[in-house]
Amino acid sequence: MAFEISISIGGLPVVVRTDSSEFSDLLKDRYGSFVNSALDPVFELDVELIPSVTTYEDEDLTVRVEHGRWILDRGDFHAECDPVRRHGWVRQSSNPYSIDGVLRILHSLLLAEHGGLLVHAASAVRNGKAFLFSGVSGAGKTTISRLAPPDAQVLTDEISYVRRTKSGYEACGTPFAGELARIGVNLSAPLEALYFLVQGPENRIEPIQPVEAARKLLRNILFFAHDEALVRMVFQSALDFANTVPVSKLIFTPDNRVWELIR
Repeated sequence: MAFEISISIGGLPVVVRTDSSEFSDLLKDRYGSFVNSALDPVFELDVELIPSVTTYEDEDLTVRVEHGRWILDRGDFHAECDPVRRHGWVRQSSNPYSIDGVLRILHSLLLAEHGGLLVHAASAVRNGKAFLFSGVSGAGKTTISRLAPPDAQVLTDEISYVRRTKSGYEACGTPFAGELARIGVNLSAPLEALYFLVQGPENRIEPIQPVEAARKLLRNILFFAHDEALVRMVFQSALDFANTVPVSKLIFTPDNRVWELIR
C-alpha cells in the first residue's frame, strides 16, 4: 500500500509517495502547515527507504544533468528526477533530513526555470510586505529573526524562497529551519527589499547599486546543479532581481531597535 503526502512550498506542491506509514506520519509532523493535498502537484517523488546511514555533509553533494534527468547524490540519498515527466524517485534512509535535502535541491531547480531563487537569507513579513536579510554565516540572520517584533511574521531564518510574479517578486515561507530550530510561517507577501547584514555600532541603511547587489546576491544563492543552461538561468535571475528589488546594506546593533528601520 502506498502512502502519499503533498508538501507545498512556495505554492509548488510536491507529492512524496512511500510504502511506509511511519515515514508518511513522520513527514506530516515535520512539514506541518506545508502539507496540502488540495493542490495539483507540480512534481511527484517515489521514496524507497534503505537502512540508516549517518552521512549528511553537503560537501558530499553532487547535482548533475544526465540524458535530460537531474541526478542528485549525497551520502544519505540518491535521487533521479525527470523534469519533463515531473516525476522522480529517491533512495534514502528513513529520516526527514534526507528528503529535506532533496526538496531544497528540487525547488532550486524548479525556481530556476521561472526566474525565482533560493537565497541564504532570513525573511519576514511586516505590514503586508516581505523583507529579506542576507549575509555570510555569522552576519546576523538568526539574530535579526529573533529580534523580530510581534507584528512581524518570520518566514525563515535560514533559506528564503523568492518567487517571480507578473508584478515583481514574492517571498514565501519555508519549512527549512535554521538556528531557531522552527519552521517558518506558510504564507507569502510581495517583496519590498533585500538587506545585506553587517553588524556595527549603530543602525542605518546604505543603498547598494544594482551591479554590486547582483554580485553579493550571487554569493548567497543556493544552487547546486553543474549544468551550463541552468547556471545561465540563475545568473540572469540574479541580474533581473537586482534591477527590480531595492537592495541595501543594513548596519545594525543586536537589539530590537533595528526593526524601526524596517517597514
